[in-house]
Amino acid sequence: MFQLHKRKLYAGIGLLAILIIGASATTQDKPKPNLKVLPKNIDHEELSKIMKGFNVSLGVKCNHCHVPSKTDPKKLDFQSDEKPEKEVARSMMKMTAKINKKYFKQNDGGASTLTCLTCHNGKAHPDSKIVIPE
Repeated sequence: MFQLHKRKLYAGIGLLAILIIGASATTQDKPKPNLKVLPKNIDHEELSKIMKGFNVSLGVKCNHCHVPSKTDPKKLDFQSDEKPEKEVARSMMKMTAKINKKYFKQNDGGASTLTCLTCHNGKAHPDSKIVIPE
């Protein structure tokens, strides 16, 4: 009877060891986002929400600003600043924040009055007829 319990114990320990080794082998440190305008302490969910907002507002996919990974072309390299569109997006974010703060008093972190959608309206390049005061 003791032998049966001993076998079960060893089998359980063995399975647990396999699970731990398997989990540690597949767990990778995710690279931190390359944030220059957004808060450094933003959580993944909020960052994804903002990026999806860009997708909708500009009618583009993630590869509009992000380059393919050099190690796996099926994935994107979110760290890279290789595409100029990424710097344009940063400039536009700064611009809208400045306009909201100056004209709509949005300096408390509340919802912006002016957003990407305001001018882009689902297009990668907004109408040139839009005039933004300086």
